[in-house]
Amino acid sequence: MDDPTLSNQRNQSVPSTPSLNVPTTMSDSSFHLENLPSRTMHINRMINSSYNRSPSRTIYSDRFIPSRSGSNFALFDISNSPTSTEGKEDGSGTYNSLLRAALFGPDTPDKKDSLDAPACRNIFRYKTETKRSLHSLSHFGLDDSVPGISHSPVKAPRKVPRSPYKVLDAPALQDDFYLNLVDWSSNNVLAVGLGNCVYLWNACSSKVTKLCDLGIDDSVCSVSWAQRGTHLAVGTSDGEVEIWDASRCQRVRTMEGHRLRVGALAWSSSLLSSGSRDKSILQRDIRAPDDFASKLSGHKSEVCGLKWSYDNRELASGGNDNKLFVWNQLSTQPVLKYCEHTAAVKAIAWSPHLHGLLASGGGTADRCIRFWNTTTNTHLSCMDTGSQVCNLVWSKNVNELVSTHGYSQNQIIVWRYPTMSKLATLTGHTYRVLYLAISPDGQTIVTGAGDETLRFWNVFPSPKSQNTDSEIGASSFGRTTIR
Repeated sequence: MDDPTLSNQRNQSVPSTPSLNVPTTMSDSSFHLENLPSRTMHINRMINSSYNRSPSRTIYSDRFIPSRSGSNFALFDISNSPTSTEGKEDGSGTYNSLLRAALFGPDTPDKKDSLDAPACRNIFRYKTETKRSLHSLSHFGLDDSVPGISHSPVKAPRKVPRSPYKVLDAPALQDDFYLNLVDWSSNNVLAVGLGNCVYLWNACSSKVTKLCDLGIDDSVCSVSWAQRGTHLAVGTSDGEVEIWDASRCQRVRTMEGHRLRVGALAWSSSLLSSGSRDKSILQRDIRAPDDFASKLSGHKSEVCGLKWSYDNRELASGGNDNKLFVWNQLSTQPVLKYCEHTAAVKAIAWSPHLHGLLASGGGTADRCIRFWNTTTNTHLSCMDTGSQVCNLVWSKNVNELVSTHGYSQNQIIVWRYPTMSKLATLTGHTYRVLYLAISPDGQTIVTGAGDETLRFWNVFPSPKSQNTDSEIGASSFGRTTIR
């Protein structure tokens, strides 16, 4: 290259170089810099190979004359320089490599060679791009395993820890399928019925409090927290329902009405529903002086499952008669009857994501989880789990649910709905996993079994981030006792 000074450039012709787009009808000798004295330095600097372009600047050529530096001659085996044979060989090899990758996939012997190939499919380009992204190689089917290519991160499947982060010993936790002895309050306090006593475990402080002792002749059959506040309902083997204020460890009232044990409880604001072995369901308004406001009849055997829908408009009940009934707020007879289960229906869960979506699980002879649309009164699907279904709970953060099982595998399964694909199978209990409750933040579940242990599992993501660990009980690991 000539010296870039004005004195040396005067009266000299500009040689034909690849950096200038000169029409073929214009001779090289007729194009002199002396004809353009005001632009001589600018043109000379543009054709100088040492001229540094701005990395963020795009240079546009004439709309009819393509840019030599931007055009992709190598892709079509056209050499940029007629005297260079090396460029021709490189372009041909690049083209062949890309063609193999497009036709036969990325796993070809020449896959590595294709990394150096430009991805433009046009011969001529009318602008010079200063930065070229390697993401364009995806047009030719190259996968993410190619080194040197940065792709947007692929969302990895969520991993569910296979071990409980905490274990509590729970002496005298009964191995009875028809009872409901564990519940978790909105204030982050766990209530557990152990024999004839109720114990409270504060998940924030790990403090254990003995709430009540029913005496030698009575035992706890069910516990259920009010949706808000500190009131806890306790069902007894004598057929009574006691209301306790947990903040003061004081009994508020005792309600009668059942002749046999009360194994199922469910709250709907100030309305409390109780299910008994006497086959009946009593609706109780704890603000009223009467023991119960109405009696629901329909089951032919013990009522072992009760759940109100999230909008408090429908009550689902399951019984040892293998029936699943749905009631409204005013009915004394079931408005919907489902008889497909072939064993006792204790496991019941309403979806917090879709109105009217109800899940139910059957006992040892059934082993199935069934889904119902109570709005259209239709049976949606059925999943055979292979073992007794003891409990169901739906995640409020994601469209997933957990089931706990008894005979014969005693496992805990995390399902993705509606595909019902298994996200995780958790084991550790040596007896039937009869009890299940979920933390108020929706991330942690606690399971209880006849092996007299309570196990805490982090199974669901937080509502904001699936990578955020639950803070409930996270500061306390290991094994302790609840009494």
